[in-house]
Amino acid sequence: MTANSNPSQGQNAANFSMDDFAQALEQEQYDYHFNKGEIVKGKVFQHDPSGVYVDIGGKSPGFVPLSEAAWQSFGDVSEVLPLDQEFEFLIIKEQDSEGQVKLSRRQLYIDQAWDNLTEVQEKGKLVQMLVTGVNRGGVIGQIDGLRAFIPRSHLIEKENFEELVDQTLPANILQLDRGQNKIVLTQRNIAKSSAMAQLQEHQVVQGKVVKLQPYGVFVDFGGVAGLLHIKQISGGHIDSVSHIFKVGEEIKVVVMEIDTVKNRISLSTKVLETYPGEFLEKRELVMDTAEERWANHQTKKEESSN
Repeated sequence: MTANSNPSQGQNAANFSMDDFAQALEQEQYDYHFNKGEIVKGKVFQHDPSGVYVDIGGKSPGFVPLSEAAWQSFGDVSEVLPLDQEFEFLIIKEQDSEGQVKLSRRQLYIDQAWDNLTEVQEKGKLVQMLVTGVNRGGVIGQIDGLRAFIPRSHLIEKENFEELVDQTLPANILQLDRGQNKIVLTQRNIAKSSAMAQLQEHQVVQGKVVKLQPYGVFVDFGGVAGLLHIKQISGGHIDSVSHIFKVGEEIKVVVMEIDTVKNRISLSTKVLETYPGEFLEKRELVMDTAEERWANHQTKKEESSN
């Protein structure tokens, strides 16, 4: 009888083939195809002078170069990727000829930071930027490892830049461009909101004239401006506001209305007059006694309503 005709040998050959087939299936199950841009989990099992090796379930371990181990600087890689700990990683280079993929914790963190900033921008929330440097145009800083910039014109503190280094500044996102890796912030809304919070309706406040228009005067109160309409300057006739006011001068006004919906502040000096045109004739006197005049005005108003 030949070998091929031996029943037991044929059965063993068949059994071997089935076992071999099962092992092949098992190997195929764990022979993952890792693609660039995917997130995988893996356990750190070896530190190397050039990086870290991670078991990600493939036929070869994943490798994390030291430059990709974390977004922040570190002294020892074990500080950020300790042995026997499991982490998520981003695949930044697909399998080479030996089946090894290149991984990154730094890029994963950066991608998540961009996602977070996008959500913050959509909701209009504040971010906190750590100032790391200054230049003529503004201040440079970091938000969760991402480089950001606040232009000088969008800062609350516009003069002593150097004093802002190492400080954390609250700001809103003005521009977010992931493709260009560009983040521009602003503190204008913060300054405006803070200044508006300091103002109250029906109070005498002092501000600076910052702009003259045919229809009135804009008065700044440390980051937010209100309109003193030409009809609210005086009960007397006014040919031009430029005949009465100069940009840069300080004046006292009454805050008549704060409209947060329309982002508008209405002012008046006419309500301080005891007769129409008094502000035009005796402006200095009206300014010096503004608080007293407004108090009297309020008292008379209350008496007339009772």
